[in-house]
Amino acid sequence: MSGVPMDDLNIYEEIVRLSRAGIPSALATVVESAGSSPRKAGAKMLVREDGSILGTVGGGKVELEVIAASQEVMAGGIPRTVPISLTEENGHVCGGRLLVYIEPNASRSRLLIIGAGHVGAALSSAAKLAGFQVAVADERPEYASRDRLPDADATFTGGAAEFLAGQGVAGADAIVITTTGFETDFVAARAALATSARYIGVIGSRRKREVLMRTLAEEKFAPEALDRIVIPVGLAIGAETPAEIAVSIVAQLIATRRNHGASGVGASPRRGIVAADGNVQAAPAGG
Repeated sequence: MSGVPMDDLNIYEEIVRLSRAGIPSALATVVESAGSSPRKAGAKMLVREDGSILGTVGGGKVELEVIAASQEVMAGGIPRTVPISLTEENGHVCGGRLLVYIEPNASRSRLLIIGAGHVGAALSSAAKLAGFQVAVADERPEYASRDRLPDADATFTGGAAEFLAGQGVAGADAIVITTTGFETDFVAARAALATSARYIGVIGSRRKREVLMRTLAEEKFAPEALDRIVIPVGLAIGAETPAEIAVSIVAQLIATRRNHGASGVGASPRRGIVAADGNVQAAPAGG
């Protein structure tokens, strides 16, 4: 780290500490400045989830604006660039402007699995191996157990709505629904749509997708809400066993995390192993 300013070194060390603890943060960097700007290009500020900071990009209302934008970046998981005009309104009378790039830091992405059957259990292990923080819920106590889910960071016995309400779901989180049947999957999908999770995957067939989308549309869910659902979930790799299906889902989650995955049901990657007129459950009733 030779040649790195001490202030920046402190920021990098704090990023590492927060990331290892799975705590979100965002790094704001001045990438362009003009006129009488309080900080020049290269100035950095770390923003923690609670709005506290390390470093500065200029103080005053400018800093408050960057903190607010950084918290939005943490919630959504997508970097953004914020242009700021230095006017009397934000406490700067000499003019000038800043361009600030804000990026979310690499805290562990979180996966919430609803349904701890064969696929859910395999997905829990595969996702943990890929670096996800994993929580799993199932209404059956014998399934939502630490013995069955040794790789899960947390387990929950109960329904989808209760589980998700207690998780504080953020925009960067992913939800995958792998329950035992049609009705419970639909209940879980409704609960997932009530959150801000940007990825909602549901295991199943194309026929199941058609029924789910029609049902939710009849219930007045907006088209943009339905576009958040990926069904059938997983990349089209010809997966058949629970372990293979889990790998296909984790691959799609990684693609989404890296911003290479399709976001809507119309263009989403699919495993393609269940015929449109086939069974509505892509895995056995056990999950």
